[in-house]
Amino acid sequence: MTETELLKLIQGGENIQVEFKKSTTEITKDVYDTVCSFSNRDGGTILLGVKDSGEILGVAPDAVDRMKKDFVTSINNGQKINPPLYLQPETCAVNGRTLLVIQVPSGSQVCRHHGRIFDRNHEADIDITDNSDLVYQLYARKSGSYFVNKVTRFQMEDLRPDLIERARAMTASRTANHPWKSLSDEELLRSAGLILKDPERQIEGITLAAILLFGKDSTILSVLPQHKTDAIFRVENVDRYDDRDVIITNLLETYDRLIAFGQKHLSDPFVQEGVQSVSARDRILREICSNSLAHRDYSSGYVAKFVIERDRLYTENANRSHGHGALHLSSFEPYAKNPPISKVFREIGLADELGSGMRNTYKYTKLYSGGTPEFIEGDVFRTVVPLAPVAVEKVGPKDGTQVETQVRTQVETQVTLANQILAFCAAPRSKAEIAEHCGYKNTKGFTKRYLRPLLDQGQLQMTIPDKPRSQHQKYVAIKKATPGN
Repeated sequence: MTETELLKLIQGGENIQVEFKKSTTEITKDVYDTVCSFSNRDGGTILLGVKDSGEILGVAPDAVDRMKKDFVTSINNGQKINPPLYLQPETCAVNGRTLLVIQVPSGSQVCRHHGRIFDRNHEADIDITDNSDLVYQLYARKSGSYFVNKVTRFQMEDLRPDLIERARAMTASRTANHPWKSLSDEELLRSAGLILKDPERQIEGITLAAILLFGKDSTILSVLPQHKTDAIFRVENVDRYDDRDVIITNLLETYDRLIAFGQKHLSDPFVQEGVQSVSARDRILREICSNSLAHRDYSSGYVAKFVIERDRLYTENANRSHGHGALHLSSFEPYAKNPPISKVFREIGLADELGSGMRNTYKYTKLYSGGTPEFIEGDVFRTVVPLAPVAVEKVGPKDGTQVETQVRTQVETQVTLANQILAFCAAPRSKAEIAEHCGYKNTKGFTKRYLRPLLDQGQLQMTIPDKPRSQHQKYVAIKKATPGN
């Protein structure tokens, strides 16, 4: 690595693939934690002789050879690093000082340091040994197989024949002589790779992918209780939501409900592509919804989200990442996260070839809002589509009855919440406790809208009135005097 490359790396600071270690005379224990976490994640570069702040200290010249020998001996020791790694530190000079550079590739197996498992998160090495969910997800990332290919003991009667018939009809509408048209339900599933044989247990059966696509809701709940998609419209009531649809069903009907939710809350302005008018809104919804469903990590308990806000639409879903950070149209390499689900989506017309979703989202977002979408890879995959103000505006006049109803509803909500706060504050409570109890995250807006009026009305008082901004400040309801006292 050249001096220019190293200086650029140091100037960029620590991140998920770069770590600085002060080690000037000896290899410290935390160096091996980082080696382990880099191997378990996406690989990275360790610079010995650099402080966390980026200040270049350098390694003591008389300690270089000994440190290199100690490092190589340790990482080849199965009792210390398991499985052993074969790495060689590189000696480099920067600004007249000597650095040791260790480049760690991503390993094919889960790596342990003294029996502990470390994973990389931003610029920290996290010990995940005792977190069974994170360890499971790590093994899943390292596994050459796909979670949705797991063979279950469920039978054909645990699936919905109407959904299989729907898939058959959708393929036939796109291709007149599609092979699925003449296949039985079981033959169709075999053709799509949804019935497999487990080589370890020596049993054949329908896979998790088949259950996700065509299963009854009760079947899905029994094998994947964490499967859920939360659709939220949050424009007026930014603390909670204006509309919501919690979707716990098969992927085909989940797709339908997500599309319907988006169409319900997003306007569809006239857009022309060439000489034809197109629905840019529907094209965007198709791409981001199918992408979220086809490439989601279904082994994770992370709740997938589809959220419409005033200035953006975004989706979030658990992900088996192949890197971290923003993806760029000119350089990204698509990976199939759930091939059997992607195959069915392509056959029935809900998706196209791998990678086309990103290109189409770029194209139609430009036409829809003039903005540029973002695709952010990580353990949680995020797609963010900017919206123009007109996209979420409600059209049509509001008559007096509507306005009166809205005002009455707001007043009733405020009174109900005020009573809830006073009851909760029978004992002194902090602002954060009150907001959490009422389901609010934004304490600043919550204070202005609800706490301040109660304080001004004398129904609530501070426990430290002389220091209203004290970090120990709490609020307590003022008990009303009963008649005769």
